[in-house]
Amino acid sequence: MTIGPATVVIIAEHKHPMPSTVTEGITLFTTHVRRATPDTLDPKLNAHSKLNDIQACIQAYTAGADEALMLDPHGFVATCNSTHFFCVVERDDGPEVWTSDGRFCLAGITRGNVLRVCRDAGITARETTFSLTDVYSASEAFVTGTFAGVVPVRSVDGRTIGTGARGPVVERLQGLYGELVAADVRSRS
Repeated sequence: MTIGPATVVIIAEHKHPMPSTVTEGITLFTTHVRRATPDTLDPKLNAHSKLNDIQACIQAYTAGADEALMLDPHGFVATCNSTHFFCVVERDDGPEVWTSDGRFCLAGITRGNVLRVCRDAGITARETTFSLTDVYSASEAFVTGTFAGVVPVRSVDGRTIGTGARGPVVERLQGLYGELVAADVRSRS
């Protein structure tokens, strides 16, 4: 007996990231497609409608980038079309890791774990609002996602971030995140 309509579940095939992606990074393009507001499509929900993310991805791909950087309705950096965005900002007392304040993106398990890793390692991490100007002047940038973990960003909108290569903070976070994942896998064996 069937009660109610059919449910369709799509599970992405697990893929390992290309090694060059993890070491050399990706490029981003800031799309004109903004993250939705909660009154139209709550950006904190992993909903069926991903139209704005797909439109952003197509625009970034057409511009020659790997992924789209998306702004919130107020013009601040929100997230990417399929990953979460972070930048590293140099301060007098050391580098700080910045990510959006979270109002216009999914909570993100990997995002949360990277914030946790930062906290545990004594790396200052802030969930805050910041602009593209802050991104363009960052010393490093990276994205987080389920499959690749922590991936460096070489450029945004054709502007080189830092040296254009994976920086020391990103490399350290890749190691710390890898250790966290390995410990989690061991605890489940």
